[in-house]
Amino acid sequence: MCGVVGLVGHGSVNQRIYDALLLLQHRGQDAAGIATNHGDTFSMHKANGLVRDVFRTRNMRSLPGNAGIGQVRYPTAGSSSEEEAQPFYVNAPFGITLAHNGNLTNWEQLKIEMFKNDRRHINTDSDSEVLLNVLAHEIQEAATGFSLDPATIFRAVAVLHKRVRGSYAVVAQIAGHGLLAFRDPYGIRPLCIGFMDTDNGPEYMVASESVALEGLGYSFLRDVMPGEAIFIDNDSNLYNQQCAENPTLNPCAFEFVYLARPDSVIDGASVYASRLKMGEYLAEKVSREFRSGEIDVVMPIPDSSRPAAMELALKLNLSYREGFIKNRYIGRTFIMPGQAVRRKSVRQKLNAIGSEFRGKNVLLVDDSIVRGTTSQEIVQMARESGARKVIFASAAPPVRYPNVYGIDMPTRDELIAHGRTDEEICREITADALIYQDLDALKRSISDVNPALRNFEASCFDGVYITGDISRDYLDRIEYARKNPKPVLEDVARSQLNLNLAQID
Repeated sequence: MCGVVGLVGHGSVNQRIYDALLLLQHRGQDAAGIATNHGDTFSMHKANGLVRDVFRTRNMRSLPGNAGIGQVRYPTAGSSSEEEAQPFYVNAPFGITLAHNGNLTNWEQLKIEMFKNDRRHINTDSDSEVLLNVLAHEIQEAATGFSLDPATIFRAVAVLHKRVRGSYAVVAQIAGHGLLAFRDPYGIRPLCIGFMDTDNGPEYMVASESVALEGLGYSFLRDVMPGEAIFIDNDSNLYNQQCAENPTLNPCAFEFVYLARPDSVIDGASVYASRLKMGEYLAEKVSREFRSGEIDVVMPIPDSSRPAAMELALKLNLSYREGFIKNRYIGRTFIMPGQAVRRKSVRQKLNAIGSEFRGKNVLLVDDSIVRGTTSQEIVQMARESGARKVIFASAAPPVRYPNVYGIDMPTRDELIAHGRTDEEICREITADALIYQDLDALKRSISDVNPALRNFEASCFDGVYITGDISRDYLDRIEYARKNPKPVLEDVARSQLNLNLAQID
């Protein structure tokens, strides 16, 4: 999961990209980077850490130019190495920088193809570097001479769509030419575009979420469509073209559940309004399964679940209370790498107000239950604070399957709902009762807000992988690589060496 931004303006853009990354910080806390373009030259700074820690005054001064891209990163492929912070850069053709949100499901195959057929060396285990080199190769193949026009760029993106599988929302700069943005043919990861009228002409910004546009004073123009490519030259002329065959819109349902900020609008659906609807549908299920008087108070697990909890309490005419206070200086536990780190951070992140729990039957509402670590700790905190009964509700269905499209849910045995019944999960998190949102209700929560949205990427709930290339063997390989990173990397190196030897023979 990552956040990306691209900007073409009429003055220095480094500060505005920095500010946009702050607004997207919730999408990645592992690393941050900015690359700017001035004339035919790129300047770049990137490192591990939060935006505020990565960029100092001296770094910002070294990023001149009226166009640039940026990214905040949480790794779902590769490692947490600083070498894999984005943007990435390749010097030919023309010079290209790229930042990417998503995950390529065939990146290992492409990496071998890059070496064997395209004569390109990939220096890291990042799928984003693979994606950059595929783009660079296809632009090189499509271009004639030293000239480059939008039609040539769009031809290159069209071929890229045929080679690349998975999810990807991309911003890229081509030195001396302009900003390129495109989205995978399924529209899994979000990407939108905004504009600002100035005395010198229009400026354009592309970002993962609309909140980044609005926070900097840009007017929301529209979402980038699945398979579409947008090119903005350095004179702020905008070109666009559909580059995929038979594209379909399948936004990630988990964006609306947890990942996106509530004040964002994704593919025409307000995240906040969708979460209110989740609370409304969850209230209907709670009313069917519990008698009046069994629940004294409804409490959210801050912050993502607050809209759903408020709407649930309103619909059931129950008291709503804030029983947990959140430490704003602790990162989002779901996207913290490592189970031990997540477990330790829960009690540092949340503190219970004992008087709100004492002697009450409490309904705790969370946005989702992924690994169950946080849920179990929270239930124990509620009991220690004097709750008589703890009922746990999830505004999302059970997360039973790995997500391979850019969310860190790679192994089945890490998911508490995988292979367990609701009753077994309830015992595992030590709650008195557990209630999950139904998948159909979750989808209706979003489509009620925007009826044009009919299909969703919901593989973590239903195990249906829309790209059609995910098998049990693929999932087994991911899990093995996660548990045994060094041997797998050696295996990959061996396979590449064997290919080289075979080619020499």
